[in-house]
Amino acid sequence: MTDKSKKKSAEKEDKIAEDASESNIQAESVVKDDLAEAQSKAEEYLSMARRLQADFDNYRKRTQKENEEFRKYANEGMVKELLSVIDDLDRALATATEETDLVTGFRGVRKNLMKMLEEKGLKEIPSEGQFDPHVHEAMCTVDGDTDGKIAQVFQKGYTMDGRVIRYAKVIVTKKQEEAK
Repeated sequence: MTDKSKKKSAEKEDKIAEDASESNIQAESVVKDDLAEAQSKAEEYLSMARRLQADFDNYRKRTQKENEEFRKYANEGMVKELLSVIDDLDRALATATEETDLVTGFRGVRKNLMKMLEEKGLKEIPSEGQFDPHVHEAMCTVDGDTDGKIAQVFQKGYTMDGRVIRYAKVIVTKKQEEAK
């Protein structure tokens, strides 16, 4: 080989090495871009998975709460129907003039029925004292010494697990206006 051919060969090798180096730099750049894009997509998918998990947790909690509410108030319809039986027993006992065995039996039946319903969450609304529009329904007013006192109860009211299932129907006093 002559010097000239050696020089040409060295130039070719340098050019090949330079091209390879540029190619490696470009390949490295492409790989870095692909890696950055893949990491970006991975973060996006991870964020999406976390949102889906949070949505599912919220759905599960909401469904569990709705099921608990349903179980809590599932017997409400049956209890409402039994309230009319209790009202009938109360009316029958109110008309009793003597304490006979039959009256004692009715009192026992009413007591047992109320005990069973109270175990299911039923509570009688107190109908003495001040009128409360959240639990009482005013049927009419009568003259009295003060405003808003309950004078008489038409029908007892009840709550079930803190929710009013029947408002107490009452007569409310109204203070008389003084004649001028």
